[in-house]
Amino acid sequence: MSRQEQVTGALRLIPARKGVAERVKAGQIVTVINTHGSQVVDSWAFNAEDPGEFMSMEHSRGAMLRVNPKVGDTLRSNKRRAMLTLTEDTSGGIHDTLIAACDRYRYEQLGHVGHHDSCTDNLAHALAAFGITGAETPSPLNLFMNIPVRADGSVSFEPPVSTPGSHVRLRAEMDLIVVFSACPQDLVPVNGAACTPQDAHYTID
Repeated sequence: MSRQEQVTGALRLIPARKGVAERVKAGQIVTVINTHGSQVVDSWAFNAEDPGEFMSMEHSRGAMLRVNPKVGDTLRSNKRRAMLTLTEDTSGGIHDTLIAACDRYRYEQLGHVGHHDSCTDNLAHALAAFGITGAETPSPLNLFMNIPVRADGSVSFEPPVSTPGSHVRLRAEMDLIVVFSACPQDLVPVNGAACTPQDAHYTID
């Protein structure tokens, strides 16, 4: 049985370069699938009753005492409450909690001229479908993103180590709105050496 076949529930699309949002009940399992193996998925979670409470990488690192979440770790809110617990990871275990979501300013700094899709805009558009506007952009949990921290404290942007069909499973610890963005970054190799954003998928069980 392949990794893809081990995933249960109806597959839902995260289109390349775009974002989606879903309501998730406490106790449900969200499975995020790296369909093609090299796609970073920026991920956020908001308290379904109070969007001012959101999954916070700063607070999560303080609770986990590591920069890369492992199976069994719980991601925390800006009120230090449990939001999502990582229950399974077949992707190689390399994710990122350090790097902010891409935005127009990042692409301008990289030399892009004109409009460029971004995870920041994808988050705003996805939340707007739930009537949530004006929310800040928290630092995301960058699933599958490979940002190694070297002994001297430096970091770099590297291709993911994940493979096609690999996945992570996250258990909701409260009622949430979750948002996923198939990162549109195509100027540095975070989405593989070819710098080509691709679709990803998810399920909710």
